[in-house]
Amino acid sequence: MAAADTGRMYRKEKSIQLKSSSSALYNNLSLLRLPDKQLAYFTTVHGTTVNIVSASSDGLSFSHRQLQVKEGGPAISSSIVTQMYESDGSIMVYWHALDVMEHLPARMVFARGIAAASGRFICVGMSSGPVLVFDIPPKGTNITVSEVLEEHRDAITDIAAELGQAPDGAGDVVTADDSGTLCIWSSGEEFALLSKIPALGCTCSSVKLWNGIIAAGYGNGQIRLYEAATGVLRAEVNAHARWIYALDLAPLTGKLLSGAEDSFVHIWKLSKNLDTDDVEIEHCHSECVTDTQICGARFCDPDGNSFAMTGYDLSEIFRYSQV
Repeated sequence: MAAADTGRMYRKEKSIQLKSSSSALYNNLSLLRLPDKQLAYFTTVHGTTVNIVSASSDGLSFSHRQLQVKEGGPAISSSIVTQMYESDGSIMVYWHALDVMEHLPARMVFARGIAAASGRFICVGMSSGPVLVFDIPPKGTNITVSEVLEEHRDAITDIAAELGQAPDGAGDVVTADDSGTLCIWSSGEEFALLSKIPALGCTCSSVKLWNGIIAAGYGNGQIRLYEAATGVLRAEVNAHARWIYALDLAPLTGKLLSGAEDSFVHIWKLSKNLDTDDVEIEHCHSECVTDTQICGARFCDPDGNSFAMTGYDLSEIFRYSQV
């Protein structure tokens, strides 16, 4: 159930300019915080270019870098390539090519959806449905594909890992696809499928996990909340008038951020009654960027006291902080 807006909670800060605009991709804004260096890295994608902006904690200093994927080479033309870089984009530490020659020429091939799980795995979704699980060593670059999860039959849209503490019996990884199917996994030496939430007739474009709750955003503008242990639906809200493109969760407070094609970003508050297991969603705040298709939105801190967003064909990142 959604409550009425409780008033203006955030104010607009200085925006971040980008070298190129953001493409219309789901969840097209990433954020990596490095508190010990007083830096935050913002990343968006434009075609085959990755825009990286490092911002100082005071928001006054910015540094830009662009990563280019070279097109036309034999590795790119015949394979999906996953590349892993140092946090500032300065050094590529690993790349992985997956042969896709078996696919029909008319079918678009891509990798989409990425999440870190259990402190040692990185999961990457594929357009044909599989999810690659990369095992990341504590030191060095001896990265390997430890497992391939083959439960989905449609293109992966997003992958999420537990942001808080997973309750006993609850999955800590969830994968979503174009049909709207969700798969809930328990990670470990081997991934185990715990539950499968069937398709709803529309795409699940973005998904997040927090304290045993799955938050899923759909193409019909709905947000649905499920139990990560059983897959049972606990709450739903008609959050947006158009397609949801991005969700994010603040792990310390349970705030949920949603952005959509309708030009709105909404902030919600999730809560769970430990006695009854009821899950509630309360609306807290809205921002509108007129005539902008929101394609990326992220909280900038674990409490959800600040957030950033960008939109299709927009060459900047808008930032907001709590009043």
